[in-house]
Amino acid sequence: MQSDADLVRDALGGRPSAYGELARRWAPRVLAVCHSKVRRGGAAEDLAQEALLRGYAGLRTLSDPERFGAWLCGIAARACLDWLKAKARTEVPFSVLSTEEGVEGLFPGKDEGPRGVEQDDEVRRLLEEVEDLPEEYRKVIFLFYYDDMTYQEAAGVLGVSPATVNARLTKARAMLRQRLLTNARRHP
Repeated sequence: MQSDADLVRDALGGRPSAYGELARRWAPRVLAVCHSKVRRGGAAEDLAQEALLRGYAGLRTLSDPERFGAWLCGIAARACLDWLKAKARTEVPFSVLSTEEGVEGLFPGKDEGPRGVEQDDEVRRLLEEVEDLPEEYRKVIFLFYYDDMTYQEAAGVLGVSPATVNARLTKARAMLRQRLLTNARRHP
């Protein structure tokens, strides 16, 4: 398998399919970065695609092909910041919808019984709590669980040590556990 740097050189040398391979490799990580920044699935997917396109268009500006992943994740972060700064956003987060507005119809094939509804509520509550975490903890949660990265891989994307990834995951889990316990006591 070719390295990222080799694929960058191939893409710059006139083989666009090399960038396609890079995009396939990095798309999940770019999506995780976008999701951690904007906290909305649909917007994150759109922004991830935007970042991949910006990466392709700006590939000649990459000074160190060995750092392609960090460079592309930086582009994704900037695309998200641009989106967050835009004044005219009309998307509504999924979490504000209620079942009265037809949410139950959005999950075909889900268990319609009481346990299925209870699980959906638990997942929804957990995602809401993850979305409310400070960004450094939210990012590491998405990279580790959503993108299924190792500590080493997440460390590379975030530009920190694996020990820092471990510390942030530990802190994020503790924060989530505390928030979920507090909410369970308030809403038995």
